[in-house]
Amino acid sequence: MRKSILVVEDEIDMREAIETALKNADFHVLTAENGEQGLALALEHEPDLILLDLLMPVMGGQEVLKKLREHPYGERAKVIVLTAMDDIANVGAAYEANISGYITKSETSLRDLVTKVNATLGD
Repeated sequence: MRKSILVVEDEIDMREAIETALKNADFHVLTAENGEQGLALALEHEPDLILLDLLMPVMGGQEVLKKLREHPYGERAKVIVLTAMDDIANVGAAYEANISGYITKSETSLRDLVTKVNATLGD
């Protein structure tokens, strides 16, 4: 059975590129353009992994993580933060929310992203 990935990313070009790369790697992909939509999709579909941007409209990634962890699915959900922010405060806050990884967009290719997703899911 194909693993499902939720991509929560407000930048349409980035979201579509990630979606295509993951679909080409045989994942089922859901997408959300803001944190509020992402949280709702995560709780409804319970994907195997969530790729979560931090800087988004409506609800930021840190708030999504906080609210996600309040739900039974969310307590154990695998989340990789995918963001442009690489400062210590944001990295530390994300890891305090028990994330599976932190990827800086500018330093990661789509191929590396797919490799990280596979490693996180144990494939």
